[in-house]
Amino acid sequence: MFWQKKIETIGKKELEKLQLKRLKETTERVYKKVGFYKNKFNAAGVKPRDIKTLKDIEKLPFTTREDLRANYPFGMLAVPKEKIIRLHTSSGTTGKPKAIFFSRSDINCAADLMARCLVMSGTTKADVLQNMMTYGLFTGALMMHYGAEKVGLLIIPAGPGNTDKQIDLMIDFKTTVIHITPSYLLYLADALKKRGLDPKKDIFLKRAYVGAEPYSEQTRKKLEEIFNIDVYNSYGLSEMSGPGVAFECIAKNGMHLWEDNFIMEIIDPKTGRQLPEGEEGELVLTTLCRQAMPIIRYRVGDLTRIIKGKCSCGRTHRRIARITGRSDDMFIVKGVNMFPQAIERVLMGIKGVAQNYQIVLESYDDMSIRVEIVKELFDGSVEHLIALEKQIIDKLKQEIIVKPKVELLEPGTLPSFEGKGKRVIDKRTM
Repeated sequence: MFWQKKIETIGKKELEKLQLKRLKETTERVYKKVGFYKNKFNAAGVKPRDIKTLKDIEKLPFTTREDLRANYPFGMLAVPKEKIIRLHTSSGTTGKPKAIFFSRSDINCAADLMARCLVMSGTTKADVLQNMMTYGLFTGALMMHYGAEKVGLLIIPAGPGNTDKQIDLMIDFKTTVIHITPSYLLYLADALKKRGLDPKKDIFLKRAYVGAEPYSEQTRKKLEEIFNIDVYNSYGLSEMSGPGVAFECIAKNGMHLWEDNFIMEIIDPKTGRQLPEGEEGELVLTTLCRQAMPIIRYRVGDLTRIIKGKCSCGRTHRRIARITGRSDDMFIVKGVNMFPQAIERVLMGIKGVAQNYQIVLESYDDMSIRVEIVKELFDGSVEHLIALEKQIIDKLKQEIIVKPKVELLEPGTLPSFEGKGKRVIDKRTM
């Protein structure tokens, strides 16, 4: 199924021609309308007229999160304030927040991209969508909501939390699709079981759209097994309009990134040099259709790669692989760089490990992993527990080089979250 078949299956040459046209228009607009970009372009010795091919995008300077914060609140606007109808912001937990503005056409465009994503993954107007993401200053829930409205779904704007009510809604209205964080979906599985309900048989779920926090392929497989559903990986960020930037199709072999709306690059995080297809690096995105607040060569901070080859679904927009980490999520123990997702990938692949775990950074040389295991194992022999602990330690050491301490816990010991989970406790900064 397609939402906009002509553009979703566009030929490579035609797409590149469209991208170049939109890139030229975008650079002209920001140079004339946004003082920040005029100064950046001038400092880099580049003018909009220098953009003659898509390769020329490398002449343009990068935009960073620090740039957005430094120009808070209105410094990045390319239209008069009377033309904007929506503000979203980041949390601002590391300083000033990032203010992201949308015009009416920006909202409509973002909703269309989200509609593409839903239809591409098999959702139709016959489905019932329960949206368990946070409604408010973050873009995730609202952009999903608008995209689902375009497709014609019945939408339950539940938001996160109040899990007993969520379950009642799922049963009463026969929810078939949910939009949710992976940690909350794991929590929901436990909540269903505590009410004596079977996640596979007693609800009507068909698929889950999971995002807003990193998670591993092993966690996806565990969720699919628990609920007997399809779990789809989604990718987005407020700076680029929300959750519809890239999405998995029914093939679930990478996320199609909508290249008529964004130019993507993969760069070496240290040098800023573009990397070839297939090589992992930092994702950089340039908006092509945004009116209120276009962004040029935005260094997202997420690490991924472009998947080579055609997709079996027939769509021609290239795919990015699952995000392996954020440059700012990385931590160092005993001089070794590592990402939380690498640890999760190992844990979720070990039989007997339950849904919840926590990484505790005790010092720059010591790390402990607190892991809940299934009740049957915890109630079994000490020998089985010792063997499982050794297996976890050995597999983690193979993956991350460092040998961690491992603490096995009964189910329900660690805190659960009705929303984003907190997987890393860094005592070094407390």
